[in-house]
Amino acid sequence: MKTKNLILTSIMMLFMVISAYGQTDLTGRIYYNANIMKGQFDDQLKELDKEITTKKAEAIAKAEKKKGRKLTAAETAELDKELNKAMNQAKSMMNGMKTAVTLEFKTATQVVMKMDMKIDDNAMKAAGIPWLKRKALKAALAIAPSSEKETYVVKGNKIIIGTGKDQDVMTLSADGKTITGEMDGKKFTLTRTK
Repeated sequence: MKTKNLILTSIMMLFMVISAYGQTDLTGRIYYNANIMKGQFDDQLKELDKEITTKKAEAIAKAEKKKGRKLTAAETAELDKELNKAMNQAKSMMNGMKTAVTLEFKTATQVVMKMDMKIDDNAMKAAGIPWLKRKALKAALAIAPSSEKETYVVKGNKIIIGTGKDQDVMTLSADGKTITGEMDGKKFTLTRTK
């Protein structure tokens, strides 16, 4: 009998916890990330580094075949210089782009998402992007909407923002301190600030 009561009490407490967790009120909370692209860019740089290593071996083999001999140290150094220049341009470009995201939960059903995209002109210049393209990028960012109001629903630890095909599903951590989302197949995390 005691065992039965203990099991029944445990099940009831579990349902109470699940019920309370499922009805999390996010009103007034703000979540923020200064650059959601950083993780994605870091992954892309690692892939680019691997690709450059492969391309270097291919370029050396191609050059040696064309010349009919092994490359000299000076020729190999020149090839390394070109590859390093390409890698540094890619790094400059990725480091010059930042996308800050803020989620502000206004009510139990309304959330405002703010995006602040910035492009560092000096980094873009170092990446070899011409003046006209840099200005065009800045103009496009200037007219892009910086905030958007949406509806949301909380189901368990999932936050479903928007409706229909435009839904974003994010995951609330158990302690409520972070929200994890996904963009272009890459995860990002927003940290609670309020």
